[in-house]
Amino acid sequence: MNSLLAAATLHNGVKMPWLGLGVYKVQEGEEALQAVKAAIKAGYRSIDTAALYQNEESVGQAIKESGVPREELFITTKVWNEDQRNDSVLEAFETSIQKLGLDYVDLYLIHWPVKEKYKQTWKVLEQLYKEGRIRAIGVSNFQIHHLEDLQSIAEIKPMVNQVELHPLLAQAELRDYCRKQEIQIEAWAPLGQGRLLEHPVLKEIAAKYNKSTAQVILRWDIQNGIVTIPKSVKESRIIENAAIFDFSLTETDIQKINALNEDKRFGGDPDHFTF
Repeated sequence: MNSLLAAATLHNGVKMPWLGLGVYKVQEGEEALQAVKAAIKAGYRSIDTAALYQNEESVGQAIKESGVPREELFITTKVWNEDQRNDSVLEAFETSIQKLGLDYVDLYLIHWPVKEKYKQTWKVLEQLYKEGRIRAIGVSNFQIHHLEDLQSIAEIKPMVNQVELHPLLAQAELRDYCRKQEIQIEAWAPLGQGRLLEHPVLKEIAAKYNKSTAQVILRWDIQNGIVTIPKSVKESRIIENAAIFDFSLTETDIQKINALNEDKRFGGDPDHFTF
């Protein structure tokens, strides 16, 4: 884990970078285009988008303009809730692929566990995976009971579970479950949507290493075996977020960060979402 090229190995053997760029709430057009191009230029090889974000076209354009060979990149997108409810998962995938301008995606996720639909959705993802149109399939915002329910019908176990995860929502039980099941855990909103950057404990640890609080949080992720995808549209911040491979947190500091957990969500609750 000593460079931006460092990657986790998913249970099907596919390698997924530990650090990527998330583009939630990054505007379609110039903002998304420049953010993704800046990330790829800085050495990022993983980009995480979704149908919901409405910026897949700009992500695709940035990939094309980057000059980096497609096979060196790891591109994630997700199927949205309405497409699950409308039984239009296959059509949603085709739309995403078309917008991205790609022949395949590296990871396709069920965005939220829509009741009485996600098992049916999973069957479509399995089929696309078997056809070679997706290199890895997974889920997002799934709790342990969702994963257990899904696995009751799954031929293929999810390779990734992407969830809200940061020092105030450490998800220790879910992480432990996923580790035992060989499901790679991935953090969205790893910086608590920016709310943790002034946290006094994190600032104190950051000062010790002459690093930013964001860098300390992202390093905490990686040392805990968590794939992480911080969002930024500023080139300087994108570069700064990647400068986490030249130091290591001590076990004492990791424990201090672990102790900050409050089970506090800034995003939706997977058991009580209405979108």
